[in-house]
Amino acid sequence: MTVYFIGAGPGAADLITVRGQRLIEQCPVCLFAGSLVPKEIVAKAPKTALVIDSAPLNLEEIIEIMSQAHQRGDDVARVHSGDPSIYGAVGEQMRRLKLLNIDFEIVPGVPAFAGAAAAIGVELTLPGITQTIIITRTSGKASSIPELENLENLGASKATLAIHLSIRNLTHVKEALVEHYGESCPVVIVHRATWEDEKIIHTNLANMKDDVRKAKITRTALIFVGEVFGQKDFADSALYDADFAHVLRNRGKKKDRK
Repeated sequence: MTVYFIGAGPGAADLITVRGQRLIEQCPVCLFAGSLVPKEIVAKAPKTALVIDSAPLNLEEIIEIMSQAHQRGDDVARVHSGDPSIYGAVGEQMRRLKLLNIDFEIVPGVPAFAGAAAAIGVELTLPGITQTIIITRTSGKASSIPELENLENLGASKATLAIHLSIRNLTHVKEALVEHYGESCPVVIVHRATWEDEKIIHTNLANMKDDVRKAKITRTALIFVGEVFGQKDFADSALYDADFAHVLRNRGKKKDRK
């Protein structure tokens, strides 16, 4: 018996991995985060499967369902949104499963920030602009932020920021970042990335709060901050330069030998 922590992707039902979908189709028990995982995904569970929305359950109730499945010898598809390794609250579940000697595996999924970047149609790391992406959040009811990881410190890097779970904290986001990025720095808000009701707001640090209020977005949104958004004046990567040689393309080396 195994508990499979499956990343369902950011929203669109067909962005789940083939492995994840196959496991859902096979497992006798399916526990899913109902508010964030498309119903189409869990609808593929066997007709005889026990399918449970975990949204109203606490941690102990979730573990008890897994424990009962273990006693029956039933595999469990534990379906989370995005990728389980990012804000998935899977760490505490795995810790308890270890104590109970219940096997588990993680099946990665498309993370929300990648789905949002695809929806915008951007590359988050542009040559000469930034080569770093910082995935973070602000403090909230569920989890606080370690002092060294606050936005004031992270903003000093001027990297591309992907800020999760913070759409109701935009005043703080602006105050923390404006010193490093400036009020005119591009901001892109992606609400429910890859879902049918997806919304994208192109704005800046100065106007983002007003623009989000006008759009009536209060949850399930990702905040991108950085100079890569809307940037047209950047250098080409050397990767595909005709004179750039590597192990699979030694054209440049041949030229040097002539």
